[in-house]
Amino acid sequence: MTRNAFSVGVLVLVAVALGLGFLLFLTADAFKGRGEMHETYFRESVQGLDIGSSVRFRGVQVGRVTEIGLVAAHYRSVEERNEGAAFRLVMVRFTLNRAQIGEGLSIERSVANGMRARLSTQGITGVVYIELDFVDAQRYPVRAIPWDPEFPVIPSMPSTSAQVQSAAEALMARLEQVDINGMLTNLSGLITDLRTQLAPEGTGGQALTEMAVLARSLRQSAEAADLPALASELRATVAAAHAVMASPELRQAIQQGGAAMAELRQATARLPGTVAQLESGLRSARSATLDTQAELVPVLRDLRAITSNLRDVTEMLRRSPSQTLLGAPPPASAGAGR
Repeated sequence: MTRNAFSVGVLVLVAVALGLGFLLFLTADAFKGRGEMHETYFRESVQGLDIGSSVRFRGVQVGRVTEIGLVAAHYRSVEERNEGAAFRLVMVRFTLNRAQIGEGLSIERSVANGMRARLSTQGITGVVYIELDFVDAQRYPVRAIPWDPEFPVIPSMPSTSAQVQSAAEALMARLEQVDINGMLTNLSGLITDLRTQLAPEGTGGQALTEMAVLARSLRQSAEAADLPALASELRATVAAAHAVMASPELRQAIQQGGAAMAELRQATARLPGTVAQLESGLRSARSATLDTQAELVPVLRDLRAITSNLRDVTEMLRRSPSQTLLGAPPPASAGAGR
């Protein structure tokens, strides 16, 4: 009996020690005294989240949930303001361990920079916890609350499952607005029209018949054209072209063309000097022409005077040749003798 009582006592002491150790493990943050109380509000269901659930920042545990309840049960003094939409929120209070998040970290600045709280599940076990992370502050702005919170507030954002559910509900709402019966009626009418058009007596049937006739004609033309012979001729022509391109005569012609281009380039280089010499010759010819013109002007003036004198002498010879040659007076006219 003494030995059995001793064994039972040892088991009781071990059980008490394990219970105390487990209790100390669960309340370690409370005994440390470094946990800061915060609260957040969720618009979705928090089923699966319990008191003692962890609060994590990117997988690192930084706190634990201490209280879960409805906003309307904690802030009854402002419930008379008839703001029922705000009081349908779920309030979750939790502690944050400063040793885990850093002593110099400001929660207010972090909230302004986009820190938000959301519900997450752990793997396939489905354990729900609160995850803190930084997101776009403009996409998830801080909403005003119509009461004075007892502890600093970290705004929340919808969880991934809630966002998927909201998108699915929006899609279903849009699908409900779609006239499915009308679409099916239009589709049935379209199929009927297509059948009518594709019938042998319809426009589409005639077009298909003409296309079949055209395809047969093209096949017959291709068979009659002896495509292998044309391909052989084409290959022979290409081979001849390659032979011409590789012939020494063509190479010699290309070389001669290169020499001719070199000579043409040299002639082009000498062309400015030739043009200058031609301009100098033209200036000399113009100067000689001006000098000749200046010398010919007096000669032409004398020739004009001589021509005028000859014209006068000729006129005198024609009127009275005797007077001009002998100097006798001209004969008297018939009217003067009478």
